[in-house]
Amino acid sequence: MHISQRQLFFDHIAQTSDFPLALEIDKAEGVFLHAKNGERYFDMISGIAVSNVGHRHPDVLAAIQQQLDKYMHLMVYGEYIQSPQVLLAEALTRSLDLDCPHPSPYGPINSVYFTNSGTEAVEGAMKLAKRYTGRKEFVACRNAYHGATQGALSLSGAEFFRRNFRPLLPGIRQITHGSLPDLEKISCRTAAVVIEIVAGEAGVRIPEKGYFAALRQRCNDTGTLLIFDEIQTGFGRTGTFWAFEEVGVYPDILLSAKGMGGGMPIGAFMASQTLMAVFRNNPILGHITTFGGHPVSCAASLATLTVIKDNQLDEQANEKGALIKSLLVHPKIKEVRGKGLMLAAEMDSFEILKATIDLCIQKGVITDWFLFCDNAMRLAPPLTITVPQIHEAVQLIVDALNHPSLRS
Repeated sequence: MHISQRQLFFDHIAQTSDFPLALEIDKAEGVFLHAKNGERYFDMISGIAVSNVGHRHPDVLAAIQQQLDKYMHLMVYGEYIQSPQVLLAEALTRSLDLDCPHPSPYGPINSVYFTNSGTEAVEGAMKLAKRYTGRKEFVACRNAYHGATQGALSLSGAEFFRRNFRPLLPGIRQITHGSLPDLEKISCRTAAVVIEIVAGEAGVRIPEKGYFAALRQRCNDTGTLLIFDEIQTGFGRTGTFWAFEEVGVYPDILLSAKGMGGGMPIGAFMASQTLMAVFRNNPILGHITTFGGHPVSCAASLATLTVIKDNQLDEQANEKGALIKSLLVHPKIKEVRGKGLMLAAEMDSFEILKATIDLCIQKGVITDWFLFCDNAMRLAPPLTITVPQIHEAVQLIVDALNHPSLRS
């Protein structure tokens, strides 16, 4: 008896909700997902800020194929000199050779530790901060999401996601993203502050000018490490290659993943050699990974970085984001906010948003909401989306909002 892929999906793939989208995708190309049934969908969320250069970019595919012809996994991380790792690390540190008005007291970031994901990058950075400072306390933001493993989950700012997995790490203090008075909670007991430049899962929130300069100064005054989580914002999504460039504040540790791999799994935490050196002893092998920095993923990442830089996709993100804002006008949309191609379209309620998202899927557009802002539509298309494609996709969203079922 033939069993459908859909049934096998529900029978054997571990489910994370009772209502997965369950679209059966046969192929992806550029900004489009093509389903088994022949339907075509605009991917207006890039697999949650992953496919920054679009799906199956030819340069990324070529880099993957070239590396497959040489080698895949050779040895646990850090033992062999592997060209894809070395070249990518050099390119990343070059992208971080920036003059910021508010620098790190530890010097420029020039050392990269590759991981398999953003969550692992968070975990590695937390260990690095504890090891370097000898402190145990962390400060993170309410309504922030940094991952689902136990250390990262301890940082994440919503008890709904944490309560059934306690006990988690002690010594986590919460602040409000963008609140200057809350910076007083950072003390000489704090190992690190972990914070996003743009608060992603809170619904794309951007602090007032001067907030990050004050945060940098408070960290300097208390000997606290400043960790910027750019897992969603990095690799051009907000209009500069790194979002922190816009605020002029340099981190001590930087996190990246998602859009970094061009569709391949990879992440990284990055710091100065001064900080990273503590992993070499007491104990030796202070942080270990088997597959982190996989050569095929590193090759894909370097190709992704090169495509973004050579085609100024980061700079184009501002113009394309502004175009979406200008087109996405409707009485049911209260506000479209964001930076570059990281946008949130706020509506009155989750019920209106969810109905709109479902109608968008019927019309061939994939959108989403945010973990801690369930009345705002997530819009984060590939940076490669063209102007005509923006016009077509946004019109389909407007058509969904005009559907008779949404009339009040």
